[in-house]
Amino acid sequence: MEKLTGPKKIRTAVFISGAGSNLKNLIKFSKIKKNPISIDLVISNISKAKGLKYADQSSIDKKIFNFENFKDTEKKILILLKKKKIKFICLAGFMKILSNDFIKIFNGKIINIHPSLLPKYKGLNTHERAIKNKDKFTGCTVHHVTARLDSGKVILQKKIKIGAKDNANSLAKKVLKLEHKLYPAAIMKIFY
Repeated sequence: MEKLTGPKKIRTAVFISGAGSNLKNLIKFSKIKKNPISIDLVISNISKAKGLKYADQSSIDKKIFNFENFKDTEKKILILLKKKKIKFICLAGFMKILSNDFIKIFNGKIINIHPSLLPKYKGLNTHERAIKNKDKFTGCTVHHVTARLDSGKVILQKKIKIGAKDNANSLAKKVLKLEHKLYPAAIMKIFY
């Protein structure tokens, strides 16, 4: 990834499927003077994703794609990304796995945030699994995206203690707060 030296921002797309709190946080981060990205596009596979309102509030272009025909959808997304001159993608609660062909085109320029200390607990239900296994710590990871689920090279991780009274819900809230700090820090690490 090229390091930034001047004021030029990297045109970025954020892919979401849900509430969009990481999107909201990244939009806020993108408005800080020394940050390296500008968010120019939000893509969702869910038309009713709550996070889409953050794109509206910040006048960021958004597009909803139906993934029934996966290959066609990816082609359409790639055409749109090229048209918008997008050079970097942040996955933020995007619940689809991108194909190897798609990932290769972006060659190391797609990152994701995951609510566990990878390689532990790839996939879903990370908090339930951490509690069930009586882990003392959990956390979150920002990593490069590869064709294998939650398996790309780790950029940054942050951990927190699991309290005796924690359940999956309380843990999810704690980890989400961590995610909001970690995602911008990981982006800074990549570009500076």
